[in-house]
Amino acid sequence: MALSKTVGRLLLGSSLLLLFALMTPLAKSNSETPIVMWPSGAPGALGKEPGDIPTLTPYLPPKEKITGAAVIVCPGGGYTHLADHEGGPVAEWLNTLGVTAFVLKYRVGPRYHQPAPQQDAARAIRIVRSRAAEWGIDPQRIGILGFSAGGHLASTAGTHFDSGKPEDADTIERVSSRPNLMILIYPVITMREKTHAGAKKNLLGDNPSEQLVALLSNEEQVTKDTPPTFLVHTQTDTAVPVENSLLFVSALRRAGVPFEFHLYERGPHGFGLGTKDPILATWPDRCADWLRLHGFVPWRITLVTNLLSVKSPRDKPVASRLKYFLFW
Repeated sequence: MALSKTVGRLLLGSSLLLLFALMTPLAKSNSETPIVMWPSGAPGALGKEPGDIPTLTPYLPPKEKITGAAVIVCPGGGYTHLADHEGGPVAEWLNTLGVTAFVLKYRVGPRYHQPAPQQDAARAIRIVRSRAAEWGIDPQRIGILGFSAGGHLASTAGTHFDSGKPEDADTIERVSSRPNLMILIYPVITMREKTHAGAKKNLLGDNPSEQLVALLSNEEQVTKDTPPTFLVHTQTDTAVPVENSLLFVSALRRAGVPFEFHLYERGPHGFGLGTKDPILATWPDRCADWLRLHGFVPWRITLVTNLLSVKSPRDKPVASRLKYFLFW
């Protein structure tokens, strides 16, 4: 009996250690050299300073972990700057899932207005799709993720895409700019009453026309072809009201577009991956599950069939204690 209990403890302990080891993220990935998206100059470029040159920085997961999916990351910053904590760290988190990530440096105000950021996001999607084989990416599994104003840009990419320009001399422009899914974290969506005033001004200028306001109020641009969407927001966000996400969710619902929306009761704006708050820090795991649902990340199954007949010290089947670790 004592030997049986000891064996049970050893098997349980070693199995849990193995499971937790498999669940532990890999070390941070190194980013590659940024790609200049228009080597001859971006459309409408006002100069040759760094802010005039949109780039795309690849973050590649280890080869043995690559899933074949990719996500382009758009940091927020009110369309005036790009927040560091919403760029590289997010790409590194995606790498732990086996997703190839790309951080987009897009043009911002007050130097640039619409359509420059939209052009940059569309170009980023086309580059990843046109070079998919080079990075081991499935061209039909390319998503876009954005925070705050970067969320507006991501939602713009998902509601203002085209199928490509077959006759264009630039082969990159011949492929589709439609993302296969969107991830929007505390996003700006509307350019109307509930917008972020600073982001609206920086994107549209001081006195935008009603037509331009309507065009970039992305809740008004949702159709049945809008990609599936994952959203996160907090009720207490004082910078970008939660109504932005609610408006988009309502539009997705009306159009019959799949979505998943996580609304947290409390939390500030700009929390990124939520590393400073144990509750907000749960959204990346929920997003990872959603990515699994859409085939961007594989489900992992841990077999414990060899433990089914083993009894734990309290005479309960070990397998029953491991059931919550079977899928993650």
